[in-house]
Formats: sequence, C-alpha cells, structure tokens
Amino acid sequence: MLFLILVVIYSNGYSQISTSFYANDSNSKFAVGYQFNDKLWSDLRIYSGTNIDNLTPEIIVNYNYLRKENYETYFGAGVILNNINGVVIPIGIAIKPFENLKNISINIEINPLYEIDLNDLFIRGFIGIRYKLKE
Repeated sequence: MLFLILVVIYSNGYSQISTSFYANDSNSKFAVGYQFNDKLWSDLRIYSGTNIDNLTPEIIVNYNYLRKENYETYFGAGVILNNINGVVIPIGIAIKPFENLKNISINIEINPLYEIDLNDLFIRGFIGIRYKLKE
C-alpha cells in the first residue's frame, strides 16, 4: 500500500496509457500499460493463444534507466500467473525510429523467467511495438 501511495505522489500528474504487442518464435503477448512518470511504468501483458480458462497474465513494473531522444533503456520485475507461474525480470531497449512519431517505439527485450512450478530458469527474448496514446 505504501508503494502505491509513493507512486501516486511521485507521478505529479504525469500519466499516459500505452498498448503493446510482443512476439518471439513460440508465443506472443498483448499489453496495456500505464506510465506513471518519465521513469516508472507498468504493463499488464496477456499471452495469446490461450482460452479464457487458461488466460495467462504477466504483471510488470518497469523503470526507465536511461532516457534519450531516440531510445530508452529499462528494467523491471513482475509476476506471471496461471499456465506459467513465476517471476520475470524484463530488461529492454525501446527504440524510437521515427522522428515525427515519438509515441511509437520498437522494444527489444530479454525476459528471464524463474518458473516456480518447474523450479527452473528460462531466458526468453521478445521484440515488440509500443504505442503511447500521448507523448
């Protein structure tokens, strides 16, 4: 609860919604995000290819470590639940390739996953596209 209060206070009225799509060779996921401020943002990622009984959400909080005009680097932490149960540590770069469309980024992400049920560590990679509703 204290963490949520600190996030709200720190956000200073800065917020924006985003939507993303991430893919790799074996699965993909859709995301809806909320950026609290220029450093802190979250994603609710839902894996595709699952029915309603097997819906697999991934809840992530990310921190923009380095922010430049044409790219941002970030890392975060989160959980994944249902078909896969574990902890994820996303580490990525968001590249803004279009000069006049700064609200679109191409995200390249390494996403280590510790799978609790299997007691195993997996290293996954994703590439995606993210669109912020305002920039």
